[in-house]
Amino acid sequence: MSGAEPTSRHALVFGASGLVGKHLVLQLVRAGVSVVAAVRTAESGSTLERWVREREARGELRTALVDFAAPEMFAGGLSQFGSITEIHNCAGLYRFGMSIEEAREANVGIVERILECAAKLPRLQRVLHVSGYRVGGQDPASVPWSDRHRSKVYVEAGAYEGSKMESDAVFQALATERGIPWTVLNPSSVIGHSVSGESDQLIGLASTIGQLYRGEIAALPGGRDVFLPVVTVDYLAAFMERAAGDPAAAGQAYWVLDEDTPALGDLLTHVGHHLEVAVPRLRLPVSAIRRLPRWLTKADPETLSFMSTDRYPTGSARTLAARHGLVHPNVLASLERWADYLAAHRFGEAAGTGRRVASAAGVRTFALGAEEPRLLVFPGLPINADTWAGVADRLSGTVVDLPGLGLSGGRGAVDWDTWLPAVMPSAGVHLVGHSIGAAAALRAAQLNPAAVSSLTLVSPFFLQPRPALRAAPRWMVAGYLRTVSAARLSTRLTGTTGAEVSLASTVMDLRRGGAKRVAAQLDQAASSRWRADLQDALLHYDGPLRVVVGARDPLDTDVAGILAQRPATEVVTIPDAGHHPHLTHPAQLAEVISRDAPQPLRR
Repeated sequence: MSGAEPTSRHALVFGASGLVGKHLVLQLVRAGVSVVAAVRTAESGSTLERWVREREARGELRTALVDFAAPEMFAGGLSQFGSITEIHNCAGLYRFGMSIEEAREANVGIVERILECAAKLPRLQRVLHVSGYRVGGQDPASVPWSDRHRSKVYVEAGAYEGSKMESDAVFQALATERGIPWTVLNPSSVIGHSVSGESDQLIGLASTIGQLYRGEIAALPGGRDVFLPVVTVDYLAAFMERAAGDPAAAGQAYWVLDEDTPALGDLLTHVGHHLEVAVPRLRLPVSAIRRLPRWLTKADPETLSFMSTDRYPTGSARTLAARHGLVHPNVLASLERWADYLAAHRFGEAAGTGRRVASAAGVRTFALGAEEPRLLVFPGLPINADTWAGVADRLSGTVVDLPGLGLSGGRGAVDWDTWLPAVMPSAGVHLVGHSIGAAAALRAAQLNPAAVSSLTLVSPFFLQPRPALRAAPRWMVAGYLRTVSAARLSTRLTGTTGAEVSLASTVMDLRRGGAKRVAAQLDQAASSRWRADLQDALLHYDGPLRVVVGARDPLDTDVAGILAQRPATEVVTIPDAGHHPHLTHPAQLAEVISRDAPQPLRR
C-alpha cells in the first residue's frame, strides 16, 4: 500500500453495498484501512459485513445508515466521522429508462450531498468519485448548467448518461470551490471478479450476454470496430485504494479500463463459444439498430451510445498503475469466469452460494452445493440440478448436471468415463443417481469403487418398465420438450401442476438448446442392450445399495425379485410418488437418503 500508513487511513464509502462499493470495501479492509460503509438499510449493512468476513478480511469495518433525502444524512450528525481521511463515492443509480428528475436526484443530488458532508470533516484529505468512461472529462466551468443545456444533454444522451455527465461536472466544480482535494475515476463497463467471476450487476453488457446465452439475438450488435472496454471489479477496487493514498492523484481524473478488451463483436463471439451457445454471424451496425423497432433488437436506446469506436485517454491511469505495481488480469480469462458466474446464477434469476460452472475433464459442468461433498447427486431426465436443490439442502449435498443436461456442456453418456472421475471426490462419497443419473452413479462406482461409500438409485430407469414418452420418435420428443410450458411439464412428470415453479429453470434449459440433447439421451435410455448391461453391472456391484421408487412408478417385477435376494440392499417405496419424488416428496426422499447405508458385503 502506498501513501499514509494503514492505521492513519480512515475511509467513508458511499454506495458500499453495490458491485464496486463492496469490492472496494473489501480491498480497503484488506489494506488495513479503517472503513465506515454508508448503507441505506440495516439489512444491507449486515449483508455487506457478512460478505466481507466470508472472504477472510478481518480489519476494522462498521456500517452507518445514510438517508440522502433527510436534512441530516446520518442520524447523530457528522461528529462521529471526525477521523475520516478519505471518502469514496460509489453511490448513485445505474439504470436505464429513468425520468430526468429521477436520474438527477439519484446521481447529481447525491454528489451535492456528499460534498456538503465532505466540507465539514476536519481530517479529510481526499474525495474519490466514480464517474464513467463515456461521461468523464466534463468542464467544471460550465456549472451550473442552464436549463437549455441540461435538456439538450439529457435528450441526446438519455437520462442516466446525462445525469452522470452533469454529476461529473458538478463534482469537480463544487470540490474545487470548497477546497476539497478530489480524484475522479472513469471506469469502463465493470465485469466480475477476475478469479471468481462474481458480479451482481445485470444490465449493460451482462444483459447482452444473457440474451446471447438464451438465443434471443439474431445478430451481434455493432460493427467490427465497436469498442466496449471492460475492467474487472477487483482491479478497479485496487486502483481506487491506491489512488486514494497517492498524493499525485489529487486533482486528477483517470480512465480505468483494459485496453486489451476485444472489439465488441469479437468479445461476444469469444464469450458465446466459451458458453457453448450458437453465435450469430450477422453483425448489425449501430445505425441499423437505431432504425429498427426495440421489440426486434431488444436493445435499450440508452445503451446505444456505448457502442462506439472511440478510444480513451488512459495514459495517466497506466502511469499510476505502474507506480503501484497494478497489472490488469487476463481479459479473456476474466470474461470467461464472469460469464460462467452469470450463467451459473441464471443471470440473476437464481440466488444463493455454491452455484458454479467449472471444467471437468474438458466438459463445462454446473454444480450446486459444497466443493468437497460427502453426498453427490446426479439428476435424471429431463430435469436439472436446480430441481434437486430442496433435497440437497436438507442433506448438505451437491448436485451436478450430467454432460449435455441442465447447465452443463458436453455430449452426454459418451463423456462419462472421463467426466465422472473428474467430478468425484477422492473417497467416502455417497452417490445418489436419479433416472438416467442412476446409470451415471453406477458407472462411477464401477470406475472408482474405492471412492464410493454407498449408492442410492432413485427411480432407476433400467430397473423399471419403459414409460411411453421414451417410445416416441426422437424428433417428436425434442419438439415437445422445446415448446412445453412449466405447468404442462409438471403435469406430465408428476400428474399435477404443483412443480411448475421448480421446473421453470428446466424449461429455460430445454428451450435454449437442451431439448435435442435430452431427447437423444431418452432415446439411448430406451436401448434394451444398455438396460441389460446396467442390470448386469448392478449385480456385480458389492457395496451398500439402496433403491428408491415411487409407489406409482414401481420396479419391474422380475428385477424386484432379484434385488430382494441381494445382500446389502434396501428397496424403499415412497407412497403416492411417481418417477420424480424429489419434486413431489422432497422431505420424504431426503429422509430416506439420509438413513444409514445397508450393511455392505465384505470385500
